[in-house]
Amino acid sequence: MKMLKVCLRAIVALITAALIVQWIVPYPSANTVEAPATCGPHCIRYDVVVIGSEIQGVLLARAAMKQGLEVIILDPRSKPGGELTVGQMHFLDEPNDKNKKSLVQGDIKELFDGFKNRSIRKASEFNRYYEKMIKNIPIQSGIEIQSVKTINAKKEKSLQSMTYRSKDGRKHEIQARYWVENTDFNALTGKLDLKRIPGMESLYSGTGHEPDYMAATLMLRFKKVDWRKLHQTVLEDYPLTNVKKKYGPNTYVDWNIATGFSNIMGKYKSRDPQLVLRGMNTLDQRHGEVIMNALLIYDVNPADSRSVDTAIRKAAAEAPYVLDYMRANIPGFAKAELNGYPEYLYIRDFNRFETEYVLQYEDVKNGRMFWDNVSIGGYPIDLQATRHIAKGIGFGKTDRYGMPLRSFMLKTYDNVLVTGKNVGASIKAYGSARIMPNTALAAQTMGIMIGREKDKMLKDLSQADFRRIHAYLKKDYGIVLAP
Repeated sequence: MKMLKVCLRAIVALITAALIVQWIVPYPSANTVEAPATCGPHCIRYDVVVIGSEIQGVLLARAAMKQGLEVIILDPRSKPGGELTVGQMHFLDEPNDKNKKSLVQGDIKELFDGFKNRSIRKASEFNRYYEKMIKNIPIQSGIEIQSVKTINAKKEKSLQSMTYRSKDGRKHEIQARYWVENTDFNALTGKLDLKRIPGMESLYSGTGHEPDYMAATLMLRFKKVDWRKLHQTVLEDYPLTNVKKKYGPNTYVDWNIATGFSNIMGKYKSRDPQLVLRGMNTLDQRHGEVIMNALLIYDVNPADSRSVDTAIRKAAAEAPYVLDYMRANIPGFAKAELNGYPEYLYIRDFNRFETEYVLQYEDVKNGRMFWDNVSIGGYPIDLQATRHIAKGIGFGKTDRYGMPLRSFMLKTYDNVLVTGKNVGASIKAYGSARIMPNTALAAQTMGIMIGREKDKMLKDLSQADFRRIHAYLKKDYGIVLAP
């Protein structure tokens, strides 16, 4: 009996000890990512780390969080929002197929629906949409990436950990299953060993040119514009053949947008050789307020804050002269005034690096569909000006085409994705692929897949997997991507 009591006490002690250990060190959750040897004892682990706060990466993070994943946005800029809110790029381009049917899908459709029904036109309304999309997503602004650590994984490298400094000067180390480049200046990919996709310089004759990029823009805001007069004046000059002859090709005005007027705008002489005024892409924001995408700025390096600050300063100094010119030459602008300036630029183009598949001009032009579509794109192939291609260049309209997952996965890393303007596309294909709704849908789709495809890395998904994925994307999210 005494021996039995001793044994029972021992069993109870063992059970109690096991329960205490389980309470102190809980079992890993489904979201826990094991730390590699390169991640220190204070390393924080996530499922997804998004670098930058452009709307595309926000939609990816939002979709992943809805699947229960641990996500964080680390933004090197001092303020979140990127081109959409801080740069105030509010003249939205919409992809359509050859039958003029809109191709906008996913969460970005809410923005475009509001844009078209005039409920999202002013900066405050764009801000509300952005704030709704980023709500509850953890974000740190003003961070600086210090270093990254990679390991060899199978045939490729794997990005395992990152050290960054937060705005308060503290140093942090983090680890993730997936990393996402979501800036317009290669904050993450610029620190990796990657091969650059040739840019605008590849369109010149000859070889050996330095990298070249499309011009940036400072959006110009005006108030006290008489949009009715602008619209009526152009109507009185119809038919379109006469409008084109008088104002220039692609001149068009309705109750929402005004484009073209290159015969007038092209005669403007800027006071700084870094600046040039092109045809006016102008949006009516209601109550006499408009915003215009027309003042191009050459040679801006978005990875250099001094280059960006200088460009903003120069463009703002030029703006009063642009105003005077438009007052004298553009109908409806006789009493216009400047209405403040965005805090950031619209960056069209910077370095892009090789992905598993680089989307080609022929893919876009011929409407190719892919087994691993994550977006359906469609937009004219439009490349804006550089110093060497002063008026930009176009390569025609497109019908709908597929954008494969492989064009958003870095070629030499198994866990680094790219979004937005980082899409893997040749420069001609990029002229169409680059617009926001094309890449926003891809980002949201990838966020959903990261959350739902937990048993495989995205790079290991097969054609059979994608038949299943496309089926649930259509059924559960209303996103139609099947070839």
